[in-house]
This record gives sequence, structure tokens and C-alpha cells, in this order.
Amino acid sequence: VQLQASGGGLVQAGDSLRLSCEASGRTFSGYTVGWFRQTPGKEREFVAGIKWSGGSTYYADSVKGRFTISRVSAKNLVNLQMNSLRPEDTAVYSCAASRTIILSSVRMPSAYSYWGQGTQVTVSS
Repeated sequence: VQLQASGGGLVQAGDSLRLSCEASGRTFSGYTVGWFRQTPGKEREFVAGIKWSGGSTYYADSVKGRFTISRVSAKNLVNLQMNSLRPEDTAVYSCAASRTIILSSVRMPSAYSYWGQGTQVTVSS
């Protein structure tokens, strides 16, 4: 499955952005889709995840209450709505997917088989 991430940009603190991750080649059915972010010199960080079947969602503590991950079945994509953005949210955001991820591994980049290219999110203060 090929993943395409989009929606990044430059915003001010307090603004909102919506990232999208679209799959081509097959549907997300049966997959877990995750969003991760990375800044130079730091390890990739889990942001949010969703199990396509059932819709269970998972969030990093740093974004809980501000970010919302959701699925759009008709368009075979996963959105990450980011509200109340902070300068520390600045990073390259990437989406990833995998069919078989146990709950304890949802936050681990190594658990994901497919990755899209990143999209830059920059939040100015």
C-alpha cells in the first residue's frame, strides 16, 4: 500500500491544521494507521493512531485534547485535525500503516510496515 500525506504548512500558535493520509493500492480496511512526527536530531515520535476496523484511537499525551484522528471511509483516508497548535508541534509529520499491530505496539514506529513521505508543519510563536 502506498501512502500520501498532505496538509502541512506554516501557521501561528493557536491556529489549526488538518493533515490527511490517503492510501492507494488498497483500502485501509484491517489496518492500523498512525501519525508520527520528527524534528532534526530527535527520534520519531508517535502522535496518534487509529484502528480502521472499529475506530479505536490512541494519542500521545502531548497532543491529547488538541489533536483528533479520524477515518473517512468513503475517501479511504485518515485525517489528523490539529487544533491549538504550539511552536513545539513543529516537525515533519508522516503517516504509517500496518495490518497486524498489537495494542502495546501502536506507538512504536518499528511496528509499521508502510510509510508515506513527510509533510512539514511549522508553528510560529
